[in-house]
Order: sequence, then C-alpha cells, then structure tokens
Amino acid sequence: MYRVLMPVDTDEERSLKQAEYVSSLPGSDTDVEAIILFIFQDDDEELPEGFGSFKSATRVGSVRRVSEHFDEHDVAYTVLDDAGETADRIIEEANEHDVDSIVLGGRKQSPVGKALFGSVTQSVILDSDRPVVVTGADK
Repeated sequence: MYRVLMPVDTDEERSLKQAEYVSSLPGSDTDVEAIILFIFQDDDEELPEGFGSFKSATRVGSVRRVSEHFDEHDVAYTVLDDAGETADRIIEEANEHDVDSIVLGGRKQSPVGKALFGSVTQSVILDSDRPVVVTGADK
C-alpha cells in the first residue's frame, strides 16, 4: 500500500488539486491510501466551553470536498486533525504514519515570489526526509 499525507488548508480549489493528483496515481483505487490532514491554528483554540466537540476537520469545507472526490474515485482515505506549528506537525504526522510521500498544495505567486515557495512548503521540503510533491494552483 502506498500511503500519502495530504495536508490541506481552507482553500477548496487548492485542496482539490491535491486530491486530483492523488487520485491520478497508478492503482489509486486499490493500492493508495491518503491521509487528509487539517491543522487548526493556535488562534482557533479559543472556543467557548462546550464547543470543543465541534472543532473537527470533517466540518471544514475543503476536507469535505476532498473526501467527496476520493469517494467518487474509490481512493481509501483517513481524516486527521491536529493543532500547532503547521510545518512541524506535517513532518511529525508523516513520520508517525510512515507515509511514502507528502502532497502539498502550491499557491500562485508573483514573478518574484516564484523563486521561493511559501514558508510552510519550503520548511516541509527542507526538513522532511520523505518525497514531497507540490501541486499547482490555477489562481
């Protein structure tokens, strides 16, 4: 089984590009398992008492859209949520689940910014010992 970690944020189009890449892998309907990861930011932690149970990645629009895409394409997947420093959590989850690769969503950047990735993407590429795929963005 080929296991990929797919961290997503709230951008549905970017998340779908990641999902399209994963579902295009050879044997994606039989030999690929995707782990969808949504990382809540520290400022999300200040929920009123009693609302903590509503803080779930499955309630995030991009996660739901990716799940629907995988359901349509028979890709096995698991949804995880976490909190903390994004790049660190991505690498820790990749190690914990012993994934074969990490699939990140790229953002369209200005001509000057094209020479550099976003800080999270750059950190994951530099700090991970696993292959990292960065999917494109149409925006």
